[in-house]
Amino acid sequence: MRFIQHHRRMAVMLLTLLLVILASGCSTNEANTSPDGAGQPAQASKEELKKVTIIHSLPDDTLDPHNKWIALRAGVTETLLRLDENMQIVPWLAAKWEAKDDLTWVFTIRDGIVFQDGTKLDAAAAKASFERGIADSKALAASLKIASIEAKGQELTFKTKEPFPAFPTELVHPTSSIISVAAEKAKGKEAFNKSPVGTGPFQVTGFVPGKEISLVRNEAYWNGKAKLNEVKYQFNSDANVRTLAFQSKQADIVYHVSPESLAAIAKDEQLSVNSVTSLRTHYFTYNPQSKNVADIQVRRAIDMLIDRDAIVKDIMLGHAMPANGPFNKTLAFGNKGDYQKLDQAGAIKLLESAGYTKGKDGKLEKDGKPLTLKLIAFTGINPELPLIPLLVQSEAAKAGITIEIVSVELPEVYIAEHSDWDMSTSSYLTSPRGDGGSFLNSAYVPGGTYNPAKIQIEKLNGILSELNVTGEVQKRNKLTQEAVEAINEAKPHSYIIHPNILVGVNKRVGNWKPTAEEFYIVTNTLDVK
Repeated sequence: MRFIQHHRRMAVMLLTLLLVILASGCSTNEANTSPDGAGQPAQASKEELKKVTIIHSLPDDTLDPHNKWIALRAGVTETLLRLDENMQIVPWLAAKWEAKDDLTWVFTIRDGIVFQDGTKLDAAAAKASFERGIADSKALAASLKIASIEAKGQELTFKTKEPFPAFPTELVHPTSSIISVAAEKAKGKEAFNKSPVGTGPFQVTGFVPGKEISLVRNEAYWNGKAKLNEVKYQFNSDANVRTLAFQSKQADIVYHVSPESLAAIAKDEQLSVNSVTSLRTHYFTYNPQSKNVADIQVRRAIDMLIDRDAIVKDIMLGHAMPANGPFNKTLAFGNKGDYQKLDQAGAIKLLESAGYTKGKDGKLEKDGKPLTLKLIAFTGINPELPLIPLLVQSEAAKAGITIEIVSVELPEVYIAEHSDWDMSTSSYLTSPRGDGGSFLNSAYVPGGTYNPAKIQIEKLNGILSELNVTGEVQKRNKLTQEAVEAINEAKPHSYIIHPNILVGVNKRVGNWKPTAEEFYIVTNTLDVK
């Protein structure tokens, strides 16, 4: 693992250098400025403001609540239903709900809630929000499958296009957020998507796309006024910079800190790191249009060349689990079988059966053409994502395969717009609603949010059709496991690991902990000492 160790040493050296620079340049600023950061001497008569700075890894250029998660994560918007700490669906803006028949769902909106612009949340306002979302987001429209919506007082009635027992789970998703359409009409869509208006405990006062959201407390929040006055919610895709900001006390909560920094962080009594078993999965997507990986034997061979044990041990330092499918095996619907271990001999045997032979240079070739693959990788975001392709590249080279790595910020955007690739790194929350159906429909149905490569598996279609009309939990779990078996048989993806979420938390932060679904980050209970 020399190349991993080399990258680690370089990262540590960079962190140390940046830490010295940042500490010398910034350490005196906070003591000489007012709580609002305006650079003026602090006034003793003013009440001290409670503020935190949060840094997340994934930048967003818009706060559009129906196309991005960030408005809900930042505490600006809320949904009718939410997940509790046990991943169970519970009421939120809706006080209760019931299914009248296979197609009809009735939700009772809580009374006494107002949006941040002062307008009342009733069924008519919620209906307008869903209509706006369905019109502006093809993904939301596809996931909700709504035929009609009726509003009467606080009672909101949905009719779905087909029997859809999992409908309530879709209303948990951040893009099902309830927003004030009246505020959007007053502001205009462009301005609204930079400063959306919801019912949450915080409201937007400023937004620098891809950089930072400025938030202040919503004094009229319905579920208990927030403990904090202000929040800075920042974005940075560089794991080293995020980690440095945490170590230098420039940020209070930092998502996806670098695993190699954990030992140094542990020496600081003011800092802690939460390693949370996540619902995220890292995997490779194979291009269905590529002749290089069209043969399933080639895809299976590459899967054998992924050293999942080394990735968990040497890259994640134990903060992950090897994957045998899209869902963590600890989940009720997860695949209970073993994961594929590194098997050089088995991979070479499969490639030979596909017609490849080794040339004089040790490279595999077929019809005089060497087996060379183009792999699209992340530039950053999660610190491990750029390293995983390097390890696979090394193992593939031993087998005689050349892998050329092309790093981009968002691989899913690249592969949706290009066809000149063979493999791509993907990373998604595969079961954030406590159910596998949403991911399966998003990743394996044409037009799905997580299916930029347009993957289709004929054997999977019937299983998904049955899953989508099944409500009984145990039967859904069994169908989900059958779907995973079909996926692993067809091998359109190689599932690699289920990484833990490494979240740095300054010990001055209280009444808060990171959660597996990664939805609820800025909350009304979040506090500081």
